[in-house]
Amino acid sequence: MKTGQSKRSSRSLVSMMLGALVFLLASLGSRGDARAEPALQKRIIYIQPLGEPLPKADVALVKRSLEIFTGLPVKMLARVKLPKMAWYPPRRRWRAEKLLRFLDKRMPADGFRILGLTAADISTTNGTYKDWGVLGLANLAGTACVISSLRCHRRSRGKRHARIRLAKVAVHEIGHTLGLDHCPTRGCLLEDARGKVKTTDREYDMCSRCRAKLKKRGYNLPAKPKIPWPKP
Repeated sequence: MKTGQSKRSSRSLVSMMLGALVFLLASLGSRGDARAEPALQKRIIYIQPLGEPLPKADVALVKRSLEIFTGLPVKMLARVKLPKMAWYPPRRRWRAEKLLRFLDKRMPADGFRILGLTAADISTTNGTYKDWGVLGLANLAGTACVISSLRCHRRSRGKRHARIRLAKVAVHEIGHTLGLDHCPTRGCLLEDARGKVKTTDREYDMCSRCRAKLKKRGYNLPAKPKIPWPKP
């Protein structure tokens, strides 16, 4: 074989190898997309009960409220103990940010978002306050949020009133996981509670601004949800 022929053969072999590599990468990429699509289509919200059981009526309203406002299927997970790693001995309560990490790991394979539901006292750091008690906490545009019924009972008019407050907090925190920040509109479900549960008493629905933001992010909420609580 002459030198010229050898060079042409080498170039031809290299071209064939590069072509095969491009085809392989394209094939792997298309298979990866196909695996990801079903999870996005299902978009299941899971509720993870934590610690002592809440009244069945409370759990049922939280579940129904999430279904009504998001239009997504909501499923229950079996109740589990609160994780020891989240316990904060100085104040005898549970750190919410650690509960979020715990919940992230418990997300089922077909899950889209997960909400931790507890009756225990939860807290997190808020500015200069190292340990600030909260109604709930969420990872903004993340997968997990957690809510507590404890503060919903403070100065409530009864069990039903506290239950409605809890359901509103659930919608609020799920809203954060969908990418919504606190809303300046008075009465919007995403209004900042500023540490006071009484703000939930004036809340009713998501405002048009928040709904438009979710629509822009690809979430088509029910246009006229059958809101499960009376107007303030």
